[in-house]
Amino acid sequence: MNVIHFSPHFPDNYYPFSVGLRRAGANALGIGDASYESLRPELRNALTEYYRVGSMEDYDQVLRAVGYFTHRHGKIDRIDSFNEHWLDLEARIRTDFNMFGLRTDIIETVKRQSLMKERFRKAGIAVARGAVVHDIAAARTLITDTGYPVVAKPDRGMGALHTYKIRNDAELTAFFRSKPDIDYIMEEFIDGEIMCFDAQADRDGKIVFSTGHAYMSGIMETVTEDEHIYYCSFRELPADLEAAGRATVAAFDVRERFFHIEFFRTRKDGRIVALEVNMRPPGGYTTDMFNYANDIDIYQEWANVVFRNEFRATYDRKYYFCYIGRKYGKHYVRAHKQVVQELGPLLMFHTPVSGVFRSAIGDYGYLVRSASMDDVRKAIDIVHGTEKG
Repeated sequence: MNVIHFSPHFPDNYYPFSVGLRRAGANALGIGDASYESLRPELRNALTEYYRVGSMEDYDQVLRAVGYFTHRHGKIDRIDSFNEHWLDLEARIRTDFNMFGLRTDIIETVKRQSLMKERFRKAGIAVARGAVVHDIAAARTLITDTGYPVVAKPDRGMGALHTYKIRNDAELTAFFRSKPDIDYIMEEFIDGEIMCFDAQADRDGKIVFSTGHAYMSGIMETVTEDEHIYYCSFRELPADLEAAGRATVAAFDVRERFFHIEFFRTRKDGRIVALEVNMRPPGGYTTDMFNYANDIDIYQEWANVVFRNEFRATYDRKYYFCYIGRKYGKHYVRAHKQVVQELGPLLMFHTPVSGVFRSAIGDYGYLVRSASMDDVRKAIDIVHGTEKG
């Protein structure tokens, strides 16, 4: 089996996907714009071959690289990057080379918020009221129904970048005065806690791994208000979250992939409301959290599913696991050295965060685990304690 990874060096904790493929018996091939010499040794050793392009944004260069690998190694069976940014590129290459997986005929469904809503509704999952609005008149018509505040975000896009919470008519007018020339979807603001259902499906669409996480606050607030964040895994998934997650995986019918599906739990009545689905692993260090929370190797298990359609590990969510991120500029009570000392055996690892992720998960991350949620709460207080409390 020949499997290509786009940008296999990024993010820096994803190199074990290539290592897992090599161990499974596949040819792990890499295409990226980084120099071969800059790749970490473990990645260089895992890759059968690496092709450097001048720009991953240049389709012709990537096309030639895939053609070169086809000439050298035979038919390419899979491509992946595990990265939202390259989903369109992956789909186009799969279509042009007739490969298994997500292609251009389905990509809009998993990229456009408005089309996602249709799939969620068909699956019987509640969604926020909203619509694509092209002008302020349409927005005001919507707001007559929903009231303020509303959230405006690119219809085609993921995450919290270029997302706005609009509280009144003055802010609405300002938004349309400066809005980028792209489609925006406007939705009622859901007052709720963010939680997610994270899963891996095999080639037949069967869920072979699943877990879930609860967030301190929404990523939108973390980004727009420059707040620090924590999010923790569940040991036992809430039944309604798991049901909604499984129904979503079935509704989208995309196979042999990770799913990261975000929901609100409303504070008013505790309902599950769908936010969005992402056809990739959850970001940051969450795949490492899978491993530490379950004592498994999710990178190897992904490779086993791709190569043999077998998930071989057993897991029982034996620990709570929590990512706790700090942001520079906040006045924390404890310096880094003191945090490490006080966390003690709860601390699995800690790391600076790549600059492209800092707005969402912080400048520095601490990853802790325990069978007791009380221990995890204490760890959060240790890391996030500020001079203002």
